[in-house]
Amino acid sequence: MNTQQESSRLARNVMHFARILRGAGLPIGPDKMLNAVEAASWVGVARQEDFRAALQAALIDNAGQREMFDQAFRLFWRDPTALQPGLNAILPKGKAGARSEQRIAQRLASAFAPPKSVQPDADHAETPLEIDAAFSYSQRELLRSKDFDSMTADELGEAKRMLRGLRLSLPDVPTRRYASASGGTRLDLRSTMRRSLRSEGEWVIQCKRNRRTRPSALVVLCDISGSMARYSRMLLHFVHAVGSEQRRLHAFTFGTRLTNITRALRHRDVDRAVADVSRLVPDWSGGTRIGECLHDFNWVWGRRLLAQGAVVLVITDGLDCSDAERDLEEEMMRLRRSCLQLVWLNPLLRFEGFQPRAAGIRSMLPHVDRFLPAHNIASLTDLGRVLATLPNRALH
Repeated sequence: MNTQQESSRLARNVMHFARILRGAGLPIGPDKMLNAVEAASWVGVARQEDFRAALQAALIDNAGQREMFDQAFRLFWRDPTALQPGLNAILPKGKAGARSEQRIAQRLASAFAPPKSVQPDADHAETPLEIDAAFSYSQRELLRSKDFDSMTADELGEAKRMLRGLRLSLPDVPTRRYASASGGTRLDLRSTMRRSLRSEGEWVIQCKRNRRTRPSALVVLCDISGSMARYSRMLLHFVHAVGSEQRRLHAFTFGTRLTNITRALRHRDVDRAVADVSRLVPDWSGGTRIGECLHDFNWVWGRRLLAQGAVVLVITDGLDCSDAERDLEEEMMRLRRSCLQLVWLNPLLRFEGFQPRAAGIRSMLPHVDRFLPAHNIASLTDLGRVLATLPNRALH
């Protein structure tokens, strides 16, 4: 086999490997595939570690994707012909209770499995084609209550499509302007005097007015640290869906630092928007310093975004790496005084026996108006109903 044929075969294998990773749920597009092919051609396969490092640099964006990449690399490049339906039996097994390894193995099994082929039947050649939906109504109902962490790659794709239809009804906040209203509570002196000109100055009809209202702004603070890695990407899909209808949306991510991702989420393509966020955020799947990040938000962004009333969603598990519990409590108090409602979404509430034992959770919990789960589609759908009934708490 000559050099050109070897290069062509290597390129096909690299493209196949990239498609496997994409099928397992990693955000890999044509640009990354081409970069991987070019990197492989430069490095070659003589040294496996160099080859693996080149593909890793071209195909993954952050440390949270490294575990799935490593498992797929060991399996694919050790035996590329082992793409059999029974692949699940040879996938690496984790220790008892290692849910992350089991989840990755499940996604890789579905990604490595060959596509189902349909054999033509001569006896039914004239039978009209019947379209069978990939997910029936009953399957969708089961998917609504399934934890994001336990979904396969196909289920995650369907869940993302379901998230696109979610909307939030936020409470209205009064503005400084007034508008005429038949059942108003205040006298509209200007309109009353104008109407009195028709009756020679007599105030026969007294016009009323009320304050104008508008939907409150929505501010989202999403934790993208390592402990939230299994949920952050799906929750960003949810925030993007909400932002398509909510004009006054401001979104931030936080881990070890605060990052404004509002502009990145304005892209109409949700996959492109989430990919832009991944490139923009430098601390994805890192540590968590909730108190410091809330301090930055309160002092840099709080006044300009919360002055006219806003609902704040804090999406985090509350597992703070810093020791400044007092600072976290003070920043939560300041944030709550500045907004209409402070709602905390915590994936840990999926556990029935959840207890607020972590120091960060105990510091934050007394200062929120609602404490809700955020681990599946059903919990995010319930969030819309909760926000629609939130009372307008007066700002202090």
